Amino acid sequence: MTAWLKGFRGMQVPRRPMARWAVWTLPVPVLVVILAVELVAVVTLAASIPSGIALLPHNWALVMGVLVGAGVISTEASLGVERMRHRSDETPHIDLSSVWTFAAAALLPGAAASVVVIGIYGHLYARVWRGGIPPHRAIFSTATVVLAVQAASAVTSLVEPGALFQSLPGLVAVVLALLAYAAVNMVLVVAVIVLSGPSRGIATFLQVLTRGDEAVLEFATLSMGALAAGAMGALGPTYAVLVLPPLIVLHRTVLVRQLEEAASLDGKTGLLNAAAWHVRAARELRRAERAAGHAGLLVLDLDHFKLVNDRYGHLVGDHVLAAVAAAVRDEVRDEDLVGRFGGEEFVVLLPSTDADDGRIAAVAVAERIRGRVAGLRVEAPDGRGTVVVDDLTVSIGGASYPGDGADLGQLLEVADTAMYAAKRAGRNAVRMGLHAVPSGAIRPAPRHP
Repeated sequence: MTAWLKGFRGMQVPRRPMARWAVWTLPVPVLVVILAVELVAVVTLAASIPSGIALLPHNWALVMGVLVGAGVISTEASLGVERMRHRSDETPHIDLSSVWTFAAAALLPGAAASVVVIGIYGHLYARVWRGGIPPHRAIFSTATVVLAVQAASAVTSLVEPGALFQSLPGLVAVVLALLAYAAVNMVLVVAVIVLSGPSRGIATFLQVLTRGDEAVLEFATLSMGALAAGAMGALGPTYAVLVLPPLIVLHRTVLVRQLEEAASLDGKTGLLNAAAWHVRAARELRRAERAAGHAGLLVLDLDHFKLVNDRYGHLVGDHVLAAVAAAVRDEVRDEDLVGRFGGEEFVVLLPSTDADDGRIAAVAVAERIRGRVAGLRVEAPDGRGTVVVDDLTVSIGGASYPGDGADLGQLLEVADTAMYAAKRAGRNAVRMGLHAVPSGAIRPAPRHP
């Protein structure tokens, strides 16, 4: 399952009167979507109960008990790993319990599958989420899974139960059910994440929805759920235990990947941190040197950012940094390296640019970024509601390889000097390699946050 569990990890959520619940502080569009999804989930579950009773298999109680029990066992066996994943994961969280919920959707009618979901996620909340996740987020995430299993169950019900895992039409139905499950769950969760963030366009929605690693992991767990359902249907419900060992190993594998990403990414912007950017940029320049290629490098600094922090506070300032980071990322190619050097300074390496030793391409990208930042209107929550921060500008300095420097240190020095020249020129400007690098003034390493 993809869960809306970003933020609030490691924080204690105090008990408050209903009127002071955190859910009421959400932006109106987010609140409307959450309440609508939860209402539809309740109505859909209630409406499916009468027809679901008639469709229950003869061993329904055993199947439900095994699936809930397997979900509980897998969570308990990986309890430390799951808690660490929640602390380290700053992306839409892929919950591996979709193995069991999809198996429930394949083997049971929608109402019974929804009961399995409630049992598994009730245990997840009690053991993993409670104390670190506001209840409204846990309820919303559970509601999206209820809708997902309802959709998947509706697809699998089009095929006779005995033929579901023993015929080509059955295989097609399982694949379509898997796609329906993923679409309902991921679209709803990503929609709320995007509405909660600083950038709400369709491009941002598609970017979050199609994040490669998360999408692959979601489909991998759903495929395991389909295999578990097939084994349970053909050999008996107790064969679900064979899925537990590989699932527990997958928990640990996913944690390793998240820790590696966390070590490379800046927590506030999601960009590469200074150390990771430096390593990857140096690697790209070595590749360009071997291929006799070109590259451009940009150093960006938000103008008067201290005034934003002083006027609105650092939490609003963090929203502004995240919005600027997203804008920069949107204006470059996937293969370009974007990092945060600390404070309000960002850096971009543009490998394999061609024209004029990379200078023309770098200037074009810098001007796009400058215009994009100047047009930003960042809506951010503060203690009294929502504030809008605009009139943002950025000063950009650039350098090109190999014309302005033979290594990364020289390019950073030239670009940094050019960026300060843009500041002196009145800010909201782009300058490229304006000054020679003084002898001995090579910048030794990027600044850390």
